[in-house]
Amino acid sequence: MTQPTPPGQPGYPYGQGGADPYGQGGAQQPYGQPGYGYPQQPQQPQPYGQQPQQPYAPFPQQQGFQPPYTVPAPPAPSRDNVGLGIVVAVVTALVAAGIYGGVIGATEHEIGWAAVGVGFVVGLATGKVGGRNPALAVISAALSLGAVYLGQLVGAAMIAADKLNIGFSEIFFDHFDLLQKGWKEDADAMTFVFFAIAAIAAFGGAKRAGQ
Repeated sequence: MTQPTPPGQPGYPYGQGGADPYGQGGAQQPYGQPGYGYPQQPQQPQPYGQQPQQPYAPFPQQQGFQPPYTVPAPPAPSRDNVGLGIVVAVVTALVAAGIYGGVIGATEHEIGWAAVGVGFVVGLATGKVGGRNPALAVISAALSLGAVYLGQLVGAAMIAADKLNIGFSEIFFDHFDLLQKGWKEDADAMTFVFFAIAAIAAFGGAKRAGQ
C-alpha cells in the first residue's frame, strides 16, 4: 500500500519534488505578485522630454461676457450760442462797471484786483452762456475794457459829487464831457495796465468757461 507523501516532500504534487503550477520551488506566492502564474508586465519607459499624459482638464469658465473692444462714449453736444452770449456779456459788463465804479468812489483809488475781477466775470458769464466760439472771447475782452473805463468814470463822478455836494446824476449825465477830460488828465501808466489785465482775464475766463 502506497503512503501519501507529506506536503513539501518530493513526490507531493505541490512541493519541491512535484509539478509546481504556481511558480518555482513549490512555494506559493500571494495573488498578483510575480510567479503566481501571471507574468509581470514590464513598464514602458517614457521617451526623453515627454511628460506622461495628464487627465483632461476643462477650460476655465469666464465670468460674464468680455467684449473684445471698448465702445467709445458719444461726444458731448457743443454749446454755441453767440447771440445770447453777447447779450449776457453786455449786461454783465454794465453791472461790473457799476460795482467797479462804486469801489473807486468809496476808496478814491483805482484797485487792480477789482479790474481783474471785472474782466474775469465778464469772460466767465460770456463763455458759460455762449459756448466755445472764439469770437466770444474777443468780444468779452473788448467789453471788459469798456466796463473798466465806464467804472472809472462812475468812480470819478462819485468822488466829484461828494466833494462838490452835487448829485451824481447831474455830474455824470450833464457834465459827461468834463468827466472824460478829467479822466484823460489823471490817466497814467497804471491805468492802462489795469485795462490790459482786465482784457486778459476776460479772454481767459471766456475760453475756460466755454470748454
